[in-house]
Amino acid sequence: MPGSDLLLLIEAAHEAGRIATAYVGGPLEVQDKAGGAGPVTAADLAVNAMLVEQLRSARPEYGWLSEETEDTAARLQSDRVFIVDPIDGTRSFIEGNDSWAHSLAVSEGGVVIAAAIYLPMRDKLYAAAVGQGATLNGVPIRATGRADLVGASILASKPNYAPEHWLGGRVPDVTRAFRPSLAYRLGLVAEGRYDAMMTLRPSWEWDIAAGDLILREAGAVTSDRHAGPLRFNNPVPMVNGVLAANPVLHSALHAALAG
Repeated sequence: MPGSDLLLLIEAAHEAGRIATAYVGGPLEVQDKAGGAGPVTAADLAVNAMLVEQLRSARPEYGWLSEETEDTAARLQSDRVFIVDPIDGTRSFIEGNDSWAHSLAVSEGGVVIAAAIYLPMRDKLYAAAVGQGATLNGVPIRATGRADLVGASILASKPNYAPEHWLGGRVPDVTRAFRPSLAYRLGLVAEGRYDAMMTLRPSWEWDIAAGDLILREAGAVTSDRHAGPLRFNNPVPMVNGVLAANPVLHSALHAALAG
C-alpha cells in the first residue's frame, strides 16, 4: 500500500542522509560520467548501493530506476517501480552547498503513489502518499493560492526566461529565484515558500518523480511544459519539462508560454 511504501522511503531517505553527510568535508572521489552526464562522487555511489539493497530487498517485485544504476528495460515489465536520485544536486554537494537532496519515489502504472525528498544538511523531509496529503517534517503543507502571474515568485534557471519561450516574446514580470536541486525546488513550492516552479527543458524522471506527488498532495497542479500530465517509468525516462503551481497560477503560467 502507498502508506507502507512511504514509511519504507522515509527510512531509506534518513539512511541516505547518514551515508552522504559522512562524506562532507572529506575526499569525494569525483568522476565525470560518460556522455557529459555530469559528475558523480563516492557518496552518490554509496547511497545508491544502500538504496538498491534496502529498497529492492524489501520490495523485490518492484522495478528499479536510478540515476546511478545502469538502466534496463526490465523495469518496464513492472507495474510498481522505485524511481530514485541518490543525490540530487551533486555539483552543489561537491561545492559544499547544503541544498542537495535525496529524492525517492514509487510509481504505479506511471503515476507516483509514495514519495520522500530529504535534505539532511537542512533537516527537511518532504513526504507524501497518494490521498494522504503532503508534509514537511510531519507537518501538513500547502501550495500558495496566488492567482496573478505578475509578481509571482518562480523558481527557475535563467535560460527559462529567454524571450523565445514566451508568447510574443513577452517575459512576465515575476520574482525570480533558483535552487540547484530540482527536487528541492519542487518541495519549496509544495510548502508555499514560492508560488511556482518551471523547467522548460526535458527532465529526468528521477529528479522530479518524488516532487510531483508531494506537490499534487499539497494542492498544486503539475504538468509538462505543454500542460500535459506527467507520466513515469517511460522507456526513455524523461518528461518534457515541468510546470507546477496552484491550479489558477498554473493555467496563467502555461498561457504565457509559447507553444
